Amino acid sequence: WLVIDRKVYDVSEFSNRHPGGRRVISHYAGQDATDAFEAFHSDKALVRKYLKSLLIGELAPDQPSFETNKKKSLLEDFRELRCTIEKMGLLRPNYIFFFLIFLHFLVLDAASWLVVWYFGVSLVPFLVGMAFFTIAQIQMGWFQHDLGHCSVFRKPKWNRLLQIVVINVLKGLPASWWNHLHNQHHAKPNCFRKDPDLNMHPLLFSLGKTLSVEVSKGMAGEAKSHWDRRFAHHNVFSFFSLEKRRRSSCLTITSTNISSVS
Repeated sequence: WLVIDRKVYDVSEFSNRHPGGRRVISHYAGQDATDAFEAFHSDKALVRKYLKSLLIGELAPDQPSFETNKKKSLLEDFRELRCTIEKMGLLRPNYIFFFLIFLHFLVLDAASWLVVWYFGVSLVPFLVGMAFFTIAQIQMGWFQHDLGHCSVFRKPKWNRLLQIVVINVLKGLPASWWNHLHNQHHAKPNCFRKDPDLNMHPLLFSLGKTLSVEVSKGMAGEAKSHWDRRFAHHNVFSFFSLEKRRRSSCLTITSTNISSVS
């Protein structure tokens, strides 16, 4: 079960049919999912029709309507800020901007191949073509990111269709895989074992001193002997932590590529 607007819903069976994936819902099992619900669903009236059959009760008046690990006043401020931003129209897409971005990376992608085809594979043409191709791929990644958030078109199906073209055809990665992981990331951002962006290899891709300590404690808890626990903490904390929780783009990209293949 989970809570949305103080109403309690049994999603045990529905979670397997959830369009956003079962794990997104399971991350909020036994918790208040109001803010995640508001953020993920653009057509809330349609979604609430499916919720009616799942309703099993309401919270008692003395029960808080937010996650216990979050500060109520701060949460209310963010909710008010979101409403203000929506009323100001700051979340409305600029179609000209997105069209120029789309045209931009198509031209760069074509130019990368034309440079190599016309000038050959000597050092300078190869480097120029590689630069064009790299910039195009980065722009494609961010463009499909906005499409995955349904931020470009008003209707989700048009976002999904163009996202498939960009990430599946032009980048060679499955859109369903990316959406599955990224939905979890925004459902529980920076929550270890729930945010896939942090669920990298526990030794090689442990990011940040705080996270490394948490990983090492988890590994130590699973260790069978005292020496295994000492080794797990020393190994992760001393050698593989990156100070001040600064994300390494190189490690993230490498981990993402490994995940996409596996």
